[in-house]
Amino acid sequence: MQQFPTSVVAAGGLIAGYATARWTGKRPLGGIVLATAGTLAAREWHRRTTPTTTALLGTAYVAAFAASHPLAKKIGAWPAVFTAAATMAATTYAAADR
Repeated sequence: MQQFPTSVVAAGGLIAGYATARWTGKRPLGGIVLATAGTLAAREWHRRTTPTTTALLGTAYVAAFAASHPLAKKIGAWPAVFTAAATMAATTYAAADR
């Protein structure tokens, strides 16, 4: 089985989830995109790393999503999403993709 960069999947899920919710006007649809990417990444984290690392990365994914909301009030929606995605990508790369 070929490995894929979970850092890209996790960061892309945050960006695509927000974009979907914003452009369709349907927040639940954005949530589905976010959850799908998170699940795909988590399955690969589970295969590559320890259960503890998988749990920590899953928590980081949810935390990045949650943190983007108050951050958006300070710097704007898209900059907040990109900041959360970049942070998640770096964390995931260091923990699972290297």
